[in-house]
Amino acid sequence: MSLKEKIWWPVRDWLNDTWRIWFGRYEIDDPRPLAKRNPYTFYLPSEERLQWIDIQDEVQIIFRSVPVYAIGRERMWVELDEIEGDRLSGVLVNEPEDMPQLRKGTRIDFFRWQIIDISWKDPDKEKAIPKEPSKQIWDRCMVDQQVLDGTARVGYIYRETPDLAGENDKYPDSGWRIRADDRDLTDEEYENPKAAYIAIGKVLNQDDTWLHLIESDIGSKFLRNQETNEFEITD
Repeated sequence: MSLKEKIWWPVRDWLNDTWRIWFGRYEIDDPRPLAKRNPYTFYLPSEERLQWIDIQDEVQIIFRSVPVYAIGRERMWVELDEIEGDRLSGVLVNEPEDMPQLRKGTRIDFFRWQIIDISWKDPDKEKAIPKEPSKQIWDRCMVDQQVLDGTARVGYIYRETPDLAGENDKYPDSGWRIRADDRDLTDEEYENPKAAYIAIGKVLNQDDTWLHLIESDIGSKFLRNQETNEFEITD
């Protein structure tokens, strides 16, 4: 880094932060469209769960910086001190990473439906609330990139003995290997495939037509029938 860059970059960041403190603002995202697009990886509390919220509980919401700079969005916690129907208020618990227009302790007003997570003041409350089913699936798989991009459907899946997980990985390798439907690929994509090791839920967000097969045993193989579009056992 040149001397000019060493001097200019801190000055640039200071000017940017100062401008955002005085003129920047923030908005709170509506998480429902995101949850609808990503049902297998994005958690959203149920309506019933949201009704249990009370004063001094902490809730997490998504803040969006306006204008966007480095991070753009941050998930932060708010401690509630006022509830009026679906309108809630509280103080920010976190110190934002990249939103100088916000500070820990800032008063935040928002709606109940903007909440993405809850931390109860009374830990025993969790035991009293009915359990809600979760569609999230975080075990890993290997998948063709075109499926993740949404440009191709799942065409062929097989499950082998898991062998990709690292010693310190939080989630295990499921053994599932997921190939794109070659009818959806260009010649270049077919001849030069790219793959990713990623959560199964991210694959299902794009194509969940094979969800009913997910508990199949190691050694299972299924191919999409090009006429019926159904998956059939194959050798």
